[in-house]
Amino acid sequence: MSVGRIATRYAKSLLDLSIEQNQLEGALQDIQSLKSAMGSKELVQFFKSPIIKSEKKLSVYKAIFGDKFQSLADRFFQLVIKKGREDVLPEICDEFLYQYKEYKGISAVTIVSATAMDDAAKEQVKQKLLASNETHANVDLNFEVDEKLIGGFKIKLGDRLYDASVAHKLELLRKEFSN
Repeated sequence: MSVGRIATRYAKSLLDLSIEQNQLEGALQDIQSLKSAMGSKELVQFFKSPIIKSEKKLSVYKAIFGDKFQSLADRFFQLVIKKGREDVLPEICDEFLYQYKEYKGISAVTIVSATAMDDAAKEQVKQKLLASNETHANVDLNFEVDEKLIGGFKIKLGDRLYDASVAHKLELLRKEFSN
């Protein structure tokens, strides 16, 4: 079974269970905490290592996280490790966050610009996105800077990408001239 499919199933199970037990926000916080901890390459390599047995991984998990998580998420993480799926934990966290946003009706939008945008420009972009029929009533905006764009911006909304960067337009011109 593919990693994506495994992550989707485990994330869906946690989401459904946390909704059923009215612990969705607590599960969200715990997932975000684990995802933050998974920023450590050593921890990710440890959990992905096929050489280390699940029992050892479980004891290290308990030593590191102890009682930092609520019981639902803690039992879920321990179950994932016991089932030998700990190598998929980062993907499960990502998928849970995606499914949480879908459940709550939050559109995730990433805006990449050539230079940093000031607060007024960010607010203007947010208002235009909310006015369009492309997003939900709630928008989770992420702003990034990529100097390679030369100028302009890219907007990623779900699986769609709107590219209004100078670099993209130059690439289009280059292709047109080569033809």
